[in-house]
Amino acid sequence: MNRMKLKIILPLLILAIAVLGFMVLKATRSKPAPLVTQERVWHVDTQNITPASLQPSLIMSGKIEAPDRVRIAAPVSGRVLQVLVRDGESVQAGQALAKLDARDLQPRVAQIKADIERENINLANDRAALKHEQQMEQLALNSLQRNESIQAQKLGSQAATDTAREQLARSKLAVLQRQQAIAEAPARLAQLKSKLDEAQRDAERGTMNAPFAARIASVEVAAGDQVSPGQTLLTLYPADALFLRAKVPAPQAEVLRTALQSGSKPQASITYNQQVIPATLERLSGEADARGVDALLKLDKNSSIPSGSLVTAQLALPAQDNVVALPYSALHGGTRVYLLQDGRLHGVDIEHVGDIQQGQQHLILLRAAELTPGAIVMTTHLPNAIEGLPVSPLKAAVQNTPAEARS
Repeated sequence: MNRMKLKIILPLLILAIAVLGFMVLKATRSKPAPLVTQERVWHVDTQNITPASLQPSLIMSGKIEAPDRVRIAAPVSGRVLQVLVRDGESVQAGQALAKLDARDLQPRVAQIKADIERENINLANDRAALKHEQQMEQLALNSLQRNESIQAQKLGSQAATDTAREQLARSKLAVLQRQQAIAEAPARLAQLKSKLDEAQRDAERGTMNAPFAARIASVEVAAGDQVSPGQTLLTLYPADALFLRAKVPAPQAEVLRTALQSGSKPQASITYNQQVIPATLERLSGEADARGVDALLKLDKNSSIPSGSLVTAQLALPAQDNVVALPYSALHGGTRVYLLQDGRLHGVDIEHVGDIQQGQQHLILLRAAELTPGAIVMTTHLPNAIEGLPVSPLKAAVQNTPAEARS
């Protein structure tokens, strides 16, 4: 009996002790520290700014071209005898470039000379024949007068008089036609002489010479080719008249146009094959498109850049006052930079006035009323940059002085 009571009471006792122990542990446990939400701080590079008067430059990419390109064409049909130059060669004024076979050119000259000689002979014969025809006319006139006199005496017939009158008319017509042929002879001779001059000119042009000091752009024929009149044999361009054609944005184009109208010639430098070649802005195109206006920069006459090359140029723009030089990473959205104020970002809308080269670094020149001396600009490009975002400089802000910007 006692054992059965023990079997019932013992599990209940153990359960009561376990519940009591759990309650004691729960009452005596330590409380966790309360959670504190912290705002994320972004670490960025910064730069102290000092606005100054700087000369911006405009980086342009374009193509070298020769506006005064000349096409050398065949004056007549014929066969090419010699091609004396090759692509890319430099030639002097008057230098022979190509020759056509003279046997294709001289026969026309000889034929026209023969036509002129025949016309002179015909003129001499017409003048001699005119004298005889005038004598025949006089004889026909005398015959008509005799027949009319005889008929008036009623000794001759009307038929004889009519025959004499008809013969006189034929004689007058023959004289008139001969006189007309003689009168037209100078015009025919002048026409033939003009053709002779043209044929002789074409024969002389059978040897094609350079019209000026130039560089050969392309050769389109070879010795032995048959060519037709007007067919291009080769092209060349003045070696001292190469231009770079490049697009300039509309705002910078107006600045350059004003500079050109004032008489100044903005200078540029072109990098090609590890060489720096000077160039001068000559003019701006009269037409524009969505990308801007074409600028034409004349290269130095000693330039060796071939036509058609794609190059990059740095054009010096007029100096601008109260501008700041910053790396491109400081620009957000193309029109905004961010200042650091009390550990947070403050957006500033800017005006892009150009670019500048500082050593090996390419900087952008900006202007804004809030870019004052001593202001701190974020130079790290943050895709999530917004107004009021908390940031912390990675290191002390770099001081950008006017002297550094000009170097």
